[in-house]
Amino acid sequence: MREAGDFLRAAGFGAARLVPLPADASHRRYARLVGGPAPALLMDAPPPEDVRPFLAVARHISGIGLSAPSILAEDPAAGFLLIEDFSDATHAALLDAGADPLPLYLEAAEALAALHAHAPPAFLPAWDGAAMARATAATFLDWWWPAAMGAPADAATRAAFDEAIRAMLAPFARTDGFVHRDYFPANLLRLEDRAGPRRTGIIDFQDAAIGHPAYDLVSLVEDARRDVAPEIRAAAIDRYLDARGDVDRDGFAAAMAACAAQRHLRVAALWVRLDRRDGKPRYLAHGPRCWRLLDAALAHPAATPLRDILDAHVPPARRTTPAAATEAA
Repeated sequence: MREAGDFLRAAGFGAARLVPLPADASHRRYARLVGGPAPALLMDAPPPEDVRPFLAVARHISGIGLSAPSILAEDPAAGFLLIEDFSDATHAALLDAGADPLPLYLEAAEALAALHAHAPPAFLPAWDGAAMARATAATFLDWWWPAAMGAPADAATRAAFDEAIRAMLAPFARTDGFVHRDYFPANLLRLEDRAGPRRTGIIDFQDAAIGHPAYDLVSLVEDARRDVAPEIRAAAIDRYLDARGDVDRDGFAAAMAACAAQRHLRVAALWVRLDRRDGKPRYLAHGPRCWRLLDAALAHPAATPLRDILDAHVPPARRTTPAAATEAA
């Protein structure tokens, strides 16, 4: 991590010891501060990261009565934040340690329903068909395609996929809901001293946007990094929809299928980008799960436009994860 001594001293944490935490797929780095006046984490987010979206969304989530880390000190220009430490009790860590998944997924669904019950901040970007098509192209066409096909996708192919994804998502072109975009166990924490929806701490929300809330429920129950049992998936969806009350369940299921098809294709290819561009081949292990989830989503009629274009250009036998760059070299 970069030198942050002046920032920490100004915040009253100059005597604290920094314990680096494991890095994730982003450029951000975190360290736990031991021996300071309060439990805290240092976020080090050098360019191209920007901490201002994190600050704004954290204040929105806290402002509607849910649990986001409190901001203890900030230096947006330098890319340093001091935030409340929610501990290591992420839902992912608890699941890995053998915790019963049902309560965790029900708590997460309850918190998500509460998050979606409030209008999003107007400053958030759109997560609509156009944005989702661009995001898919940035992984699937820019990275997976040349790695798997041996050559870049041509202009006609790019245009065809763009049109298909936009057509698939057009019936669900809501732009009035809060979308976390990465609402899954690694970004959720159990806060034992809190109750109701506040029991679930929410982190890693700096990429939040405005779009269809089905996207977040897909992120939770069709996790790209871990298998979710069918009965757990069904129970979490029911808890979410029961909490939302007046949601059209069939329409929401269709929206979930369309969002799932886009997300799983994008993320299956994201692992390739992390390998080829960022030298992080360990994420390729999640590729087969993403392709399986994609195939399941494509079976729904709502995903027909994307299914048709994939069948024409990437038949099921070719929907696989390329070898790591070191193996391919």
